[in-house]
Amino acid sequence: MQKIGIAGIGNISKIYLDNLTGMFGKKVKLAGAADADFSRAEKAASEYKIKAFKSVDEMLKSKDVDIILNLTPHKLHFNIALAAVKAGKHVYNEKPLCTKREEAAQLQEAASKKGVRVGGAPDTFLGAGHQTCRKLIDDGWIGTPVAATAFIMSRGPEHWHPAPEFFYKDGGGPMFDMGPYYLTALVNLLGPVARVSGEAKISMPTRTITNQTQYGALIDVEVPTHIAGVLSFKSGAVGTIITSFDVYSHTLPWIEIYGTEGTLRCPDPNTFGGPVFVKRFREEEWSKIPLVKNYPENSRGLGVTEMALAIEGNSPHRASAELASHVLDIMHGIHDACSSGRYYRIKSKCKRPNAL
Repeated sequence: MQKIGIAGIGNISKIYLDNLTGMFGKKVKLAGAADADFSRAEKAASEYKIKAFKSVDEMLKSKDVDIILNLTPHKLHFNIALAAVKAGKHVYNEKPLCTKREEAAQLQEAASKKGVRVGGAPDTFLGAGHQTCRKLIDDGWIGTPVAATAFIMSRGPEHWHPAPEFFYKDGGGPMFDMGPYYLTALVNLLGPVARVSGEAKISMPTRTITNQTQYGALIDVEVPTHIAGVLSFKSGAVGTIITSFDVYSHTLPWIEIYGTEGTLRCPDPNTFGGPVFVKRFREEEWSKIPLVKNYPENSRGLGVTEMALAIEGNSPHRASAELASHVLDIMHGIHDACSSGRYYRIKSKCKRPNAL
């Protein structure tokens, strides 16, 4: 059984701690946790009966840890993951895999040399909702997919997140924060992307924090906050994606796939469940489709658990570095296309993940 150590006890860590000691507790062992604020690691250790490491370095040296689950802020993903790989540990990063394409390539090369695995969130595409969508497409319910739309739009995290500044700095923004869920889902459903184009803008140079702890503080915005991209899939399908922190409300769907024989309405790719709807040619009503029997609840930790089991069984894992790097390349590519006024051809190689 693979032993997991968590680096970073922040906002997202609780659901991982719950699930890795709960629903996945018989498949992996949660060994310990580390955080720059040792009191956080101590608190998690006390609650979940695990070891509190005094530092990530101490955890990397521990023989009681096989996999590092990296839940640190975006800008730390690469350095901690690379250190883990050099220490001979497998590593699974929260999204994005890294903030730069060169970092992702270096991380994969280092892992290959050390003979260890790298994986990356999101793992929501492995859940019941999007695996149901995948089966419907593969079984031909909507014919041949020809187009897709994806939208994630909000007014930004400064209204609720306890420390929102990093969302507006290098490695942040709506595309790098939420885009991985939508793009990973689209690659799972339609396959890899060949080229992209797009437009991006900083709508407001500063943002005012209105959460309880930092109310009234200002954030200088360094990254685009409204991004519109066009995706040309290798399959021939054409996709449209908008990610934004500049929208109060909207009525657009999360993801829809349009085929030659019907339309598939997909659930929120930031969740593991449904609902899933199909409307086929000449049908007057949408049909709600029963979900496949596969993790409909919040199952964060599924990706790293599957990677752990794949290590044991010497088989591929689906929430892979290749998939996460491809998504990273797409996100940067949309920004690059905006800057250059030209298409950006995706250079990363990625296969469509296997279905259930």
